[in-house]
Amino acid sequence: MQPAETINIKGILQRNLKGDPILWAIVLLFSFISIAVVYSATGTLAYKKMDGNTEHFLFKHTGLILVGLGFMWLAHRIDYRLYSRIALYALLASVPLLIFTYLMGSNINEASRWITIPVINQTFQPSDLAKLALIAHLASMLSRRQQHLDEFWTTLFPVMIWVGVICGLIIMSNASTALLLFATCLLLMFIGRVPLRQMAVMVGIGVLVGGAGLATGQRGKTVMSRLENFSDPTKKTPFQLEHSYIAIATGGIAGKGPGNSTERNILPHPYSDFIYAIIIEEYGLLGGAVVLFLYLAFLYRGLKTVMNSHGAFGGLLSAGLSFSLVLQALVNMGVAVGLGPITGLPLPLLSMGGTSLIFTGISIGIILAVSRGEREVRPMAGEPADTARIPRKNSAYA
Repeated sequence: MQPAETINIKGILQRNLKGDPILWAIVLLFSFISIAVVYSATGTLAYKKMDGNTEHFLFKHTGLILVGLGFMWLAHRIDYRLYSRIALYALLASVPLLIFTYLMGSNINEASRWITIPVINQTFQPSDLAKLALIAHLASMLSRRQQHLDEFWTTLFPVMIWVGVICGLIIMSNASTALLLFATCLLLMFIGRVPLRQMAVMVGIGVLVGGAGLATGQRGKTVMSRLENFSDPTKKTPFQLEHSYIAIATGGIAGKGPGNSTERNILPHPYSDFIYAIIIEEYGLLGGAVVLFLYLAFLYRGLKTVMNSHGAFGGLLSAGLSFSLVLQALVNMGVAVGLGPITGLPLPLLSMGGTSLIFTGISIGIILAVSRGEREVRPMAGEPADTARIPRKNSAYA
């Protein structure tokens, strides 16, 4: 009976968990680590705000992770070519949402980035939707125009318009997210074989739009202050960074052990922006190295999916989403150890979050959908013929 049960479980997993099994394992491992670390990092906060109920945030975060995994499973079951059409509608919805959020959204820490969803009382960042939609639509536009990349007005101009509008709207209230998204778009254009002279024009436009957004938006002074603090060694180390250093220094090689962090009681947002410092404090440099290795392994599997994809759209889509998640992780970890100015970026897959966990799950689900290896041998209904399979020499990864 035991072999039959084993085969049955294996069959269930094979039928329901498609795509790269190693990527599935990495994501599930991240989920378990996140639950453990967030539980520790929020213990003091829960005790103070929830009348001693230290499990409040544990249950909430675990529930959101399960919801995120559910959306990831749903996203990976969909033919990834459908995202080529959905992306444009998502972008069109993102623009008014970003404008509404900037003008009338919830203002937290002098930045209007959130919309509060009625009934469930959960905050939502439209920038999460805009990031996912822009990367997918950019992958779609580049894949459709692989044979016409030198035609500026018909090919690159629409790309630059969308990147400029979305990044310009985001930077007015969230500079770090906008800059990271812009860098991801440049990487995607480079992988998509866009000529360097066209990318140089893109960088110029980005500097102009970004500068205007910072000057007229909410975060200009904050960005300049953080850059000055980072670049001027004579200035006093910011409070957050000082205690992040203390957490890392006292963690040592093996760490203090799970739940034994002391800096979680002092660091602002130890469960999101500076969760990597808490990981090193409790699990040591070894724990920090394991987390870094997992992100690099995630990037490797995402790029392996790019190499195994049979069309430009799947390859570009997987590359863009993989780079977006891992670059954000590297920036967050770099800030924690003092390699960059302080940002408000959470650590993807590990930090406590709300709807951001759902959009992260959707992003990974799309990567898994591409990894299923569905061939773009013919256009889907309503798609132009040039979205079908492209010869390898003309593909995004040539």
